[in-house]
Amino acid sequence: MINNDDKKKIIDILMSYKILVDRDLLTLINSLTSDELNILEDNILENTIISKDNLINLINDIKKGIFKKIIKPSVQVIDSFDELVTKKRDINDFISHFRERYKQISKILRGREELSDVLSINRIMSKEEDSKVSLIGMVYDKSETKNGNIILDIEDLTGVIRVIITKRNQDLFERAKDIVNDEVIGLIGFYQVTRNGKYKNQVIFGNEIFWPDVPLNKELKKSPDESYAIFLSDIHVGSIDFLPYKFEKFCKWLAGEFDFDTKIDVKKIKYLFLAGDVIEGIGIYPGQDNELTIKDIIGQYDEVARLLKKIPERIKIIICPGNHDATSLAEPQPPLSKDLAGSLYDMKNVYLVSNPALVNIHKSNDFPGFDVLLYHGYSFDNYVANVDSIRTSGGYHRADLLMEFFLKRRHLSPTHGFTPYVADPKKDNLVISKAPDFFVTGHIHYSSVSNYKNITLICGSCWQGKTSFQLKTGHDPEPARVPVVNLQTRKVDLLIFDDIEDDENE
Repeated sequence: MINNDDKKKIIDILMSYKILVDRDLLTLINSLTSDELNILEDNILENTIISKDNLINLINDIKKGIFKKIIKPSVQVIDSFDELVTKKRDINDFISHFRERYKQISKILRGREELSDVLSINRIMSKEEDSKVSLIGMVYDKSETKNGNIILDIEDLTGVIRVIITKRNQDLFERAKDIVNDEVIGLIGFYQVTRNGKYKNQVIFGNEIFWPDVPLNKELKKSPDESYAIFLSDIHVGSIDFLPYKFEKFCKWLAGEFDFDTKIDVKKIKYLFLAGDVIEGIGIYPGQDNELTIKDIIGQYDEVARLLKKIPERIKIIICPGNHDATSLAEPQPPLSKDLAGSLYDMKNVYLVSNPALVNIHKSNDFPGFDVLLYHGYSFDNYVANVDSIRTSGGYHRADLLMEFFLKRRHLSPTHGFTPYVADPKKDNLVISKAPDFFVTGHIHYSSVSNYKNITLICGSCWQGKTSFQLKTGHDPEPARVPVVNLQTRKVDLLIFDDIEDDENE
């Protein structure tokens, strides 16, 4: 049975919902246990109770063990880089950085049954007889022979060896075309050693290639309750091309102040992710001053805070930076600065994390929650240009292929020079050590939703119209698209606020 304090609390909540507590209703409440009362309170606070009759029915269902479980919103930051890098990096830091990357990813690869008998390169090269071998190494260089076969120079902590992928194995050859420098792979092949006088020629003819990838048995988690998460990116507040009317309508929809044609229960939306470029920034490109409505960084973040405050405080907002935000461009980018984005830090429902970051949401005593990997996607540009299978299959319109590419390699930008990065000698923070449940990106201003081995892949849209730069380059963004995920079913709806016309009389 519940005590008097518990009873008073539930009665106060019901009174705030203008539900009169009469003798019969009070008797029902007194019959509840503490656990049953918690279930009742959670359901009421979710605004699912609209009348006294519904309340009575719910209490009776709870007593019968028939009820809808509700998980209270929770956010736990698992991995966020917050170190301010002041030390000048030297060559030893870069060497240690790549060694750590090799160790992190080779550990994942060693979990594969096919690579259970891996040999180090120096042990392979000590062999005097031809034999089948397996190894794990980093791609030092990739080139072609005169006949068009692929040559890979593979290195590990003990040495370097040459691997040849021939056109005769067409399937393997096609897969090898997507290999990029500095990624870590597993390989099985035939080791061949020949001698020409005193010279010894050692090479491996590749038969199979293995990427660290995501396990095939990755669980598709589903929440016990009906709750929703929203994923946005690239708001670009401060730009003359920012779409304030559409974004404010979106915020009003979340607050229940704007009727949008959707079956989603807005009261059950509990999380909102912003995957970078929340502001337009200053000095990002030549002549940008002429395309700003707010020419002060703090002012831009203050305006972001003003807009986000229109969203109900019950919704948890998780924000990582992007290349337009006022933080270090080198990845991993630390969270937004308190000095510049203090107005966001003042908001109780806002969590500011690094880029990339791993965040767990919706955890309860009997549900592990969802792991969400956020990465703005600054490295996308180089991989669209340099990976043929992505470039020829849609390029910027195929964020799903880019995200699968990174998950397969368990790294967000494996090739040195494809994105500025912090050469941390202790850890490569762009390694995807843990396969997430959601992988969320932005940057390219095209929305995309797909699934890869039970990981929901979401690339956020943007809230910025076509810029003068995009006009010159033929880039045609798709603004104001809002992916909304039902955490209970993992179904994704794409809401389009771009169709909303400005109302000058409002």
